[in-house]
Amino acid sequence: MSVHNVTIFGLGEAGALIAQGLVAAKAQVTAFDPADVVTPAGVVRVSSPLEAVIDSDIVIAITAGDDAIVAMNQALEGIPAGALYADFSTNSVAIKKQLAACAASQQLHFADVALMSIVPGKGIHTPVMVAGTGAQSFARIFSEFAMPVEVVAGEAGEASQRKLLRSVMMKGLAAVIIEAMRAAEVAGCSEWLWCNITTELTSADETLITRLVTGTANHAKRRLHEMQCTEALLQTLAVDSVMTHSTVESLQQVLAQGIPIIPSEK
Repeated sequence: MSVHNVTIFGLGEAGALIAQGLVAAKAQVTAFDPADVVTPAGVVRVSSPLEAVIDSDIVIAITAGDDAIVAMNQALEGIPAGALYADFSTNSVAIKKQLAACAASQQLHFADVALMSIVPGKGIHTPVMVAGTGAQSFARIFSEFAMPVEVVAGEAGEASQRKLLRSVMMKGLAAVIIEAMRAAEVAGCSEWLWCNITTELTSADETLITRLVTGTANHAKRRLHEMQCTEALLQTLAVDSVMTHSTVESLQQVLAQGIPIIPSEK
């Protein structure tokens, strides 16, 4: 395994765990974070971003989405030409393209990295998708660290786009469960509902998921009535029915437009 000089911008939960994995894999890790956070063992913490990137061949930015451009600009001119800049932020396609253009202006390879699972419990082994001019380099290097990497063809933004599309379901699912549990708490049956939800989700397979979606086309009128009753119940319980109302609108849309093509149904 080659020895890499890695700079990390951001030592929050994800950044710290990935830094620990890099150190364990014998990478030389330097980090900068202006926040008062703990420095993982083996990581050299410096007081300025320019100091952090000296002699770096890989720069990893693991920041909040709003901080991604600031993180790059804080030391852009100091990063050695030919280095790999990997942005792990969850961001829009437009921002990823902007970051890629800035990297190219300094002769850097850019990797649009999308974390595809939570980092706690996995650390450096968290699965990612990656796109951009530095995607292949990222995959080659991080396979040395046993990180599962899926390269997405195309320019920067392609990996983030897929993650955001996935988030429609993943974050929407969490929001639906939260709304259901709020209502169940008021109705006095939260333990029962939680057990029911977790049982259904843990036993789900592709057959069930396909049936849920395709069945909506066949039974949209009946399901619309059911969800209108559900929305009325939540209003009675004084629970804001944001997600339930959206489901009502979605079912009305299905009645008018049908459902998208499901790959297993082609």
